[in-house]
Amino acid sequence: MARIGVVTFPGSLDDRDAARAVRLAGGEAVNLFHTEADLQGVDAVVLPGGFSYGDYLRAGAISRFSPIMERVVDAARGGMPVLGICNGFQVLTEVHLLPGSMIKNQHLHFVCRDQVLRVENASTAWSSDYEAGQEITIPLKNQDGQYVADEHTLDELEGEGLVAFRYVGQNLNGSRRDIAGITNGRGNVVGLMPHPEHAVEPGFGPDSSLNGRRGTDGLAFFTSAIKGLVATV
Repeated sequence: MARIGVVTFPGSLDDRDAARAVRLAGGEAVNLFHTEADLQGVDAVVLPGGFSYGDYLRAGAISRFSPIMERVVDAARGGMPVLGICNGFQVLTEVHLLPGSMIKNQHLHFVCRDQVLRVENASTAWSSDYEAGQEITIPLKNQDGQYVADEHTLDELEGEGLVAFRYVGQNLNGSRRDIAGITNGRGNVVGLMPHPEHAVEPGFGPDSSLNGRRGTDGLAFFTSAIKGLVATV
């Protein structure tokens, strides 16, 4: 069984939700604490949403110095699948596993809504159970969700197919080029602003009129990683 670690920082809100999503997808969720310098032999890592260290300085800025993150960075550079959700995405940019940065939403308000996304890259470790061009509905909740980068970096992301997910309809964060999630060149590291762990159980996630999956559009993030890990055994 694939073992996926879920990191808990001070201020994490969605670590238990992410762990439940891993279990529903058929994996074993392993709790990892921010002060630990041991990944406990996990096969993949999820950095969950929340407000790590109270988002002091800026979102994710202090988390990068946690003992666990040194191990996560080394493992990611070695090919381990790593998913950063919302605050986790912010942390991934702070440790430079992903380019760009996250700033306050363009309207300077917290946003919470069901958001339609288009899958732009279905070949990452966390998106292989989707199809390119597929539209999914995932909850979005954040206040520092505006993805920004210089034009050269944005052009590289577009040209190399590293935009993994894009907002459809509305882009309430104001993210450049409607970017909702990106991946690294190897495809093992993915950062996403919306919350797939909140769309994994029928009746508890957003109901989608697009595909009738009854609120489970986020589950494929986790099944993608687990299937990929099993296939390499």
